[in-house]
Amino acid sequence: MDLSEHYWDTRYKNKEMGWDLGEISPPLKNYFDQLTNKDLKILIPGGGNSYEAEYLHHQGFKNVYVVDLSKTALNNIKQRVSSFPSSHLIHKNFFDLEMSFDILIEQTFFCALNPHLRPTYVKKAFELLYSTGRLVGLLFNVPLNTDKPPFGGNKTEYLEYFEPYFEIQLMEPAYNSHPSRSGMELFFRVQKKN
Repeated sequence: MDLSEHYWDTRYKNKEMGWDLGEISPPLKNYFDQLTNKDLKILIPGGGNSYEAEYLHHQGFKNVYVVDLSKTALNNIKQRVSSFPSSHLIHKNFFDLEMSFDILIEQTFFCALNPHLRPTYVKKAFELLYSTGRLVGLLFNVPLNTDKPPFGGNKTEYLEYFEPYFEIQLMEPAYNSHPSRSGMELFFRVQKKN
């Protein structure tokens, strides 16, 4: 299974982006609207076209970063939101990133990774967060593909990955998913263990 930079960039170039809602995901918009500190350093890994980053930027958040393997996806953000700082659009593998953040936002990145990388993802998220940092977002709560993204899963499986590193504050079915994902998502919020 080739999930390389070339694979993802080609998907964006060919507009083969079934995961792309074309707008901010409602559960994440709801979460962002509760944040009051505009100085929080926020990372969206595998952010793609990242309507979430666009929304946060327009709400006055100054330290929003997107990391993605696809240069095309990052260019799409820059073209759509010309005032978004270019230095905050990071063309890199998430696993090679060496920075620190207050919040990591999960939105279709986890399900795009080869499932054997899930424990590595959780460990990397832990490493990238400040001591009071948290990981927040959406996970698919249904079995999906086994041979190509998106890869599904369930709460029991996810807890096995997250509990060694994070306090589980919330991991429940999302009540306000986008209609195309209704009944398929868990909204979760976890806090880094010290």
